[in-house]
Amino acid sequence: MAANISNKNLTKVLELTREMLDLAEDGDRNRTDSTCGILFGFLRDSAYKLRRMTDHEIELHRKRGEWEDESE
Repeated sequence: MAANISNKNLTKVLELTREMLDLAEDGDRNRTDSTCGILFGFLRDSAYKLRRMTDHEIELHRKRGEWEDESE
């Protein structure tokens, strides 16, 4: 049960990183000054870091047999 909840949470993190990347793209495209560019660049970098960490954690869950591919 705990692994299932953990997997759902990891899936939610992946969804959040997609939203973060979309927002960073839109924000960067529509920014009016360089400080906004810094903010949206930071958001983009953070999303990629979170995604990389989450992908690693999912791989650990797979190796332990705790990840079901249909929950991705």
